[in-house]
Amino acid sequence: MSEIGYSQVKSQLDLSAFDPPVPARLASVTSVTPTQGALLIPAKVAPKDDRPLSHLLFALKHEGVNLQLLSQALRKIPAQEMLAAISESPTGVYIRTACFLWEAFNKQEIKGAPVITGPMVNLFDPKKYITGSSIRNARWRVNFNGLGSLDYCVTVERTARINSLLEFNILQKANEFLSQLGGAASDRAMSWAYLSETKSSFEIEHETPSATKAEAFVELLKKAHLTTQLNEEYLVGLQNTAITNPLDRAVHYRHEQNWLSSPLRGAAGVTYIPPPPEIVNDLMKGLVDFANASPKQIDPLVAAAIISFGFVFIHPFMDGNGRLSRFLFHHALCQSGALKNGLLLPVSIAMKRNEDLYLAALKSFSEPARKRWEVIWIDGDEYQMTFKSDDSLYRYWNATACVDFGLEMAKQALEKDLREETEFLAKYDLIYRAIDGQFDIRGKDLNTLILTCMEQNGKLSANRRKKFSATVPEEIFNAIEAEYMKVAG
Repeated sequence: MSEIGYSQVKSQLDLSAFDPPVPARLASVTSVTPTQGALLIPAKVAPKDDRPLSHLLFALKHEGVNLQLLSQALRKIPAQEMLAAISESPTGVYIRTACFLWEAFNKQEIKGAPVITGPMVNLFDPKKYITGSSIRNARWRVNFNGLGSLDYCVTVERTARINSLLEFNILQKANEFLSQLGGAASDRAMSWAYLSETKSSFEIEHETPSATKAEAFVELLKKAHLTTQLNEEYLVGLQNTAITNPLDRAVHYRHEQNWLSSPLRGAAGVTYIPPPPEIVNDLMKGLVDFANASPKQIDPLVAAAIISFGFVFIHPFMDGNGRLSRFLFHHALCQSGALKNGLLLPVSIAMKRNEDLYLAALKSFSEPARKRWEVIWIDGDEYQMTFKSDDSLYRYWNATACVDFGLEMAKQALEKDLREETEFLAKYDLIYRAIDGQFDIRGKDLNTLILTCMEQNGKLSANRRKKFSATVPEEIFNAIEAEYMKVAG
C-alpha cells in the first residue's frame, strides 16, 4: 500500500515535520476506511496527480489540519502554483484554506488571486477538533478558529474519550462537592490538597522537599487564585519562588541550550531537547498570549493541559520548569473563574500515581522532537547539538494525548483523591469524638493512634501498644479498634 496525502508530501519535500499519526494509504477498499493504523483510501478518491499541492488538498479534506506539516510544505510551494489552483477553482473550500495558510506562513500575498465570494469556512471542523475563538479572514473567507494563533497553535482532536471527559463537567462537580462539605471540612480538605499537591509535584521529579521548599511551593500554589496576567517578569518571579537555590534563579527566559537526560552515557542519554534559545522568547509570547485568553474562552481543563505541557516543552528556564508547568495547570483553572476561590484539584497526586501515563503524554511530543536533533557527545557534560528542523515543530503540535491525560487526572483528583481524603477525615472525626468522649487521653497521642489504626485497617500492633503503654491504658487501644470497625461499616 502506497502512502498518500500528508505522508506523501513529507517524503516528496523531505520535510522534518512529525509523521502523521494516522497516515493515508491507497488500499483495495470501496470507500475511505479509518483503521487504527492507517486511513485506507480507494483509488477513485486519491489525488489525480503526484504534485505536493494535490496531496495537501487531499489531506486537508480527508486527514484534517496538520499545521506543522502544512507550515513546512506550503513554504516550499511556489506562489504561481497556488495562484493557478485558486484561479481554476475560486470557490473550492480546501484550496481557499491552503491559500489562506500559504500567505500566513510565507508572510506575503498571492498576487492576482481572484475575489473570493463563497461562504465562510472554518479552518478546524468543530465536530472533529476542540476550537477557539473565530477570527474572520475576509480575503479567503476562512475563519481561523484554532487554539492560539497562527504564530502558536495546537490541535486537539475530539476523541470519544475526550468528549466523554468534557461531558463529565469535572469543575462543576468539584465546586458542588466542596460546597456540600461545609466550611470546616472544606478547609481541612483544601489544607490536605495543597500539602499533598506540593509533595507529589516534587516526587514526580524524584525529590523530597524540605520544609522550606514545601512552604514556598504551597505559597506559590495559593498565588494561582490571584488575577494575574502571565508575562516574562511574572514567570521569572514564580521561578525564583519555586527554586530555593539562588544560583538557579532566573532573571529572564533562558539564553542558552538546555536538555533532559537519563543515566545513560553520551548522546543516548539525552532524552529531550527543547527549542533553541533564539526562538524561546517568540514561542513563549505565543504560549503566554494563549494562556492569558484561553481559560475563559474554551474549557478551562483543556486550556490548563495545553498551557502546562506547552510550557514544559518550551522549557524557558534552566531549572524549575516541571514544577512551574504544574503550577500553570492550577493557574489556568483559577483564572477561568470556574473554580471557587481557594479550591485546588490535587492533579499532581493523580499524575504521580499514573507516572507511566504522564510519561507517555510527554513522549507523544518529546520523542519525535528528539529525533530532529543531532547530538554529538564531546566529553563529560559537553555536547554539540544541531537542530535539524525549524520552529514549526514547537509552534504547531498535537496536544490530543496531553489534553486526554490532563482531563483524566483532574477527574481522578476529584473522584478518587479528594473524595477519599474527605471520607478519611470524616471517619477520623467520628472515632476521635467517640474516644475523646469516653476517655481522658492526650490529644496528640489520640491523634497518632487513630491515624495508625486507620492506616493499618483497624489494628494497633503490639509494638504500637507497647510504645504508648506508659500513657494509654489497654482498654483505650481496644476502644479505638472497636470504633474503627463501627465507622468502617
